[in-house]
Amino acid sequence: MNVNPKRFLSNLHELRRIGASGVGKGVVRPAFSETDIAARDWLCAKFSEIGLTPYVDPVGNTFGLAQGKSILIGSHTDTQPEGGWLDGALGVVCGLELARAAMEAGGPAISVVSFQDEEGRFGVTTGSAIWAGTLPLDQADNLTDANGMTFLDARNRMPNRAKEFLDPNIFSGFIECHIEQGPWLHEAAETIGVVTDIVGIRDCTITFGGEQNHAGTTPMHRRKDTFQALSQFSQKINQRFQNVVVPCTVWTIGHVDLHPNAHSVVPGRCCFSMQWRDGDIARLDRMEKIIRETVDEIATEMDMQVTFGPVLGIKPTAMDDHLQAILSNAAGSECAGKWRKMTSGALHDAANVSSLMPTAMLFVPSINGISHDFAEDTNEADLIAGLIVLAKAIEHFGNQ
Repeated sequence: MNVNPKRFLSNLHELRRIGASGVGKGVVRPAFSETDIAARDWLCAKFSEIGLTPYVDPVGNTFGLAQGKSILIGSHTDTQPEGGWLDGALGVVCGLELARAAMEAGGPAISVVSFQDEEGRFGVTTGSAIWAGTLPLDQADNLTDANGMTFLDARNRMPNRAKEFLDPNIFSGFIECHIEQGPWLHEAAETIGVVTDIVGIRDCTITFGGEQNHAGTTPMHRRKDTFQALSQFSQKINQRFQNVVVPCTVWTIGHVDLHPNAHSVVPGRCCFSMQWRDGDIARLDRMEKIIRETVDEIATEMDMQVTFGPVLGIKPTAMDDHLQAILSNAAGSECAGKWRKMTSGALHDAANVSSLMPTAMLFVPSINGISHDFAEDTNEADLIAGLIVLAKAIEHFGNQ
C-alpha cells in the first residue's frame, strides 16, 4: 500500500479552505454550521470519488464505507470557534488517503469517519458518544449551545441523514491519528506518540443567581453580585484542590456569561463552565465533591441561588494493547529513537469508540504545543511521517 504524500497534503489544504478564518491557517467550522456541513459534503464527494459509500447517520456522523469488514480510520472535521486546521481534520484526511491507497493496492479494506460535534458545541464528543451508547439520543437532543439552540434543531439542519445508526460490528477496529495538542513531542524533537490511554474529563455548567441592581446606588454590603461569587469560587477551588491533585491534573473555567452584562449594573446572574481532567476516576469524583461543596458554601454565605447543569464526560480510557503494539512497531521502524508512548491529556472520539471495538491513537507534534487557536500548526514532514507509520500499522493489522 503506497500512500501519496503530495495528494494527502493537497487534500488537507483543500479542506482547510472550507471555513478559512483569514488569519494564518485558522479555520472556523463549528458543528452544524454552514461551513461544517459544506466540509462534510466535500468529504462525501471524496468518498464517492475513491469508491467508498457515503453514509451520514442520524446525528451527522459522516462515514465512507468500504465493502465488507473493514478497519475504521478517522476523527472529526468540526472546529472550535477559533480553530486550527489540523485538529481532527488530520485524522480524517489520513483516513481518506489510506482508503484511496488501499483501493489502489487491492486492500486492506479501510472505512473513514468524521464524527460530529467532537469539539463540544453541545456536549462532549457528542456524535461519537451517541453512537457508542454513552449518551442517549433523547438526552442529547435537549442539549443547547451558548445561544440556546438545541442539538435536535441543529441536527435537523443537516440534509441526507440516514434514519439508522451503523452497526459497529462491521468494523474490526478504529485508529485515530491526531495532533498532540501539547508540547511534549515538540520539545523533545520527536515525531510520533503512541497513545496508551486518554484521561477522564468532567464538564458542567454552574449558575449563581443573585440580585441585579444599580451599580452606582447599591452599597457594597447590600450587593448580591454574582461575579464576586465566581471570583471567590475560582480562588477557593484552586486552594482546595492543592492536596487532591497531581501535576497532570488540570481544571478550567473557560466560559463565563454575566447577565445583563452591562457596565452600570450589578450582575444578577453568572453562568460559567467548569471542566476538570485526570486519569483517575476516584480523583475526578473527589474534585466534583469539592466543586459542589464550594459552590454551595459560597451561595449560602452570599444569600444566592445556585444550579448545576448535567455533568458530562468520559471515564479514563486505555487504548487496545494489540493495536498499541502494532503502532509501536511501525513507529520504531519508521522513526527509530524519535517516538514515545504517552497519555493523551486531550479528550478524543477514540475514548467513546473504545467501548465498541479495539481502538488506538497516534500523535504527531504540535508546534510549540499550540492548539485550539488559529496559530495551530505541524511541520509537513511530521504530518507525512504520521501517515506513513499509520499505513505500515494498518498493513500489518490487515495481514493478520
